[in-house]
Amino acid sequence: MNQFTTGTITTAGFALALGLLGAELWQWWKGGGGGGGGGGKKGAPAAATGPSRDPKALIPLAFGIVFGILMIGCPAGFLGQLGGILRWGGNGGGGFAMSFLTGQDGTAFAQAAAPRLDGYGAVLVTALTISLWLVRKKVPKLPKGKWMKGVFIGVMLCISTGTAAIVAQTVIGGANDAGRQLFDVVRTADVGTLA
Repeated sequence: MNQFTTGTITTAGFALALGLLGAELWQWWKGGGGGGGGGGKKGAPAAATGPSRDPKALIPLAFGIVFGILMIGCPAGFLGQLGGILRWGGNGGGGFAMSFLTGQDGTAFAQAAAPRLDGYGAVLVTALTISLWLVRKKVPKLPKGKWMKGVFIGVMLCISTGTAAIVAQTVIGGANDAGRQLFDVVRTADVGTLA
């Protein structure tokens, strides 16, 4: 299984994820499939009602990106291995696209040195994963597809340098801190004080 996983991001894989993110944001900005705008009547052009830049339309994509970053923060286990497989596939697909389009090969860009989930953060990620698994049949296809794209983008853009490192430290550190605070509340709470 380890031959199909990687912790390295190539420039080609990074470019692929950046292109997907740009395409999703462009659709949202123009009011197309990503923004929920479109035409008001059947067959009416999008310009007839104007673009819909509702920030709520970006929630599935953003949530997927956060989940992808949390997958990279998993030191092992199913989610950590799946994140490595997605990186391997993204590097391969991006390498093919870059070679086909430009004649250049992707080079190593960054290692997966994102911060790691601790025991408290792992509790939140486990609960989140179980919740997502249980409601997977009730989620419509469009948000589910945007969430899956977000997971891939989060896995591929979570690198150890620059702005992406700050985002990864914030997301993973936030999960660790939220889990720790939750356990502190549960451990020290008195039933009478919660009412």
